[in-house]
Amino acid sequence: MRLKSTLEQWLTLYEIDRAGSIQAAATALNKSHTTLIYAVKKLESQLAVSLVEVQGRRAVLTEDGKSLLRRATTMLEQARELEEISEQLSKGFESEITIAVDHLCDLAWLYQPMAEFVAQNSTTSIQIIETSLSKTTEMVINEQADVAIVNLPITNYPAEAFGVTSMVPVVASHHPLASKDSLCLADMSTTTQIVIRDLGRTLHQSGKQDVGWLKSRQRITVDNFDHAFRAVEQGVGYCRLPEHVVQSRKNDSVVVLKVENADQYQVPLHLTLPKGAKTGPAAKSFYDILLRSASSRR
Repeated sequence: MRLKSTLEQWLTLYEIDRAGSIQAAATALNKSHTTLIYAVKKLESQLAVSLVEVQGRRAVLTEDGKSLLRRATTMLEQARELEEISEQLSKGFESEITIAVDHLCDLAWLYQPMAEFVAQNSTTSIQIIETSLSKTTEMVINEQADVAIVNLPITNYPAEAFGVTSMVPVVASHHPLASKDSLCLADMSTTTQIVIRDLGRTLHQSGKQDVGWLKSRQRITVDNFDHAFRAVEQGVGYCRLPEHVVQSRKNDSVVVLKVENADQYQVPLHLTLPKGAKTGPAAKSFYDILLRSASSRR
């Protein structure tokens, strides 16, 4: 099917409507007044519809012109997006990047900067992979991620400070431990402990990693902190959870325990580029935004 009109003609009509006169639109488009008049007359002839009328010193769209332009505006926006995407692709921007994020990270630290990134980049899709323990290391050393938020820096991979997560012990408000004012680790050893499993490939191998105090006589192992929180709520046992997870739930179903010499501990988080010098421009751009956001939190 051969189209009767062109994008250039609709852009001319858009500028006339926006500027309020043919002369002002000509200036905006860097064209002559005569050229725009000819473009409008030709479009009206092609469509057999009156599009523009002169009222005093103003050129205004007819009702038909307004109706057609409303539909054409979407087409113009899509054309601009195509040109932006083409420009980004010509600069080598990746069509997709992978972000590995340690499960201890406050996700607001990831998604707030991401909103800025996607507003600037309409080309690159993003895959988010949550990691823990050996899975975090695995994603970096095997270069499975373009950007990684890790806890401790990984040997031979440069890292930048990103934030600190506090871990606090919590139980359900109806759990027997919740009513005690003073607790020690001996009390914890006789209580069921909820722990998060190592998500790496070493899960069934000797390389599996354990972190923290794990001397409770009974353990319940789950995949993530969401499962752990739900188990705690139901009174299954106690768990050390990131403080931001507890605060984000804002309910009275769980309480933070006071434990002698073990009220809380902190885990530092870092940013790294697993692919180093091979990192693409989109991934590097997102890394820079993440790093800038981290600096603003300090």
